[in-house]
Amino acid sequence: MHHHGYAWLGEKKTFDKESIRRPPGQAPTATSDKDVVDRYREAVAVFPTSDVPPIQTAHWLMKPPSMIRGTWEEPKDAGHWLGLQLAEFAPRFASEEDREVTRLVVLVKAAVERLTWGGDVSLGHYLNGTVFHSVALVTCSPNRAAPELPCPARQTYA
Repeated sequence: MHHHGYAWLGEKKTFDKESIRRPPGQAPTATSDKDVVDRYREAVAVFPTSDVPPIQTAHWLMKPPSMIRGTWEEPKDAGHWLGLQLAEFAPRFASEEDREVTRLVVLVKAAVERLTWGGDVSLGHYLNGTVFHSVALVTCSPNRAAPELPCPARQTYA
């Protein structure tokens, strides 16, 4: 078991667009609503290569390996990376409460604990203005939430 790190920084309106954050599901039928067909087409075209965080954290594993920001065998090492991500962006968090150092330390400790038993971690913060920062740690080989998903960096960890 190992853990991959993912990070995204972008406009909140992009993050709010669910159709690009969901993998394509079952193809719509000929009688499907036009909106359903349009959302499906957009998911097929955009989801596989979009770096916008997926709705389900485990679905990061469906993205290309180039989107992985780091890979760690030990949860503690993945937690260290998470802490660095939070420290880098904390001064820009829109919420003063979210900037509190004690809160950030507790988030990292909880993340390490979750990774230890094979869970995933996904955190997001609104930054000043209209920007959103997302960071995720996804357990791989296997993932508890989606064990059928192969590791995107399998050749390295087979």
